[in-house]
Amino acid sequence: MREAVAPLPRTGGLAVLVDPERTAPEGAEELARKAMGEGVAALLLGNSFGAWERAADVAAALRRGAPDLPLLQFPAAASQLMGGVDAVLFLSLVSGRNPQYLIEEHVRAVPFLERHPEIVVISTAYVLVDGGRVTSVESVSQTRPLPADKPELVSAHVRAAMLIGMRAVYLDAGSGARVPVEAALIRAARASTDAPLFVGGGVRGVDGVRAAREAGADFVVVGTLFERGGTREVRELAIAARA
Repeated sequence: MREAVAPLPRTGGLAVLVDPERTAPEGAEELARKAMGEGVAALLLGNSFGAWERAADVAAALRRGAPDLPLLQFPAAASQLMGGVDAVLFLSLVSGRNPQYLIEEHVRAVPFLERHPEIVVISTAYVLVDGGRVTSVESVSQTRPLPADKPELVSAHVRAAMLIGMRAVYLDAGSGARVPVEAALIRAARASTDAPLFVGGGVRGVDGVRAAREAGADFVVVGTLFERGGTREVRELAIAARA
């Protein structure tokens, strides 16, 4: 990452995605404490489908557990936006052609964001790629992912997003993907931008984190992998994501 975007740490690293539907506030605080202690770079809060009622409580718990880590919201819709976070990844699903996720949700978000100028808005090109199975985000957004064997398509979408002024890129194979984002796709995205590059979906183990990082990811996003990992494994994941 050559372009600094506050509040993202310039060095990148491991980013932990917390689903407020699956994580209770008390569990979130402990998870955040573990993340801060083992060198995680950032916390993400969001999901593509599910309940959002206790998200504010989960966010507050994450803040208590890791007050020094950037807390970024990863919203699927304007209705999920909330205060208490440092920044929002303002996602445009550029791999699809559904206007709801290209611009309509963003228009709906304006009143909330104008009431909360303290929240940093990071316009983010969200690129869904084939992870070997139909994922929640694919179903909810009613879009198809880019094929895993077409790095030139990833490159074109990322470059187009940069030309219209987006400030970050998120390559996602989707939650529960059978296979992670291919290294060739990460390299293609990296070659197309100096902006912060997030990669997630289907990342398994230290080797998976390391492979994504070596291919060019700035932030390697994990969820369940982090939650289930012991102290030693979590530390190894964080180290691999900083290598």
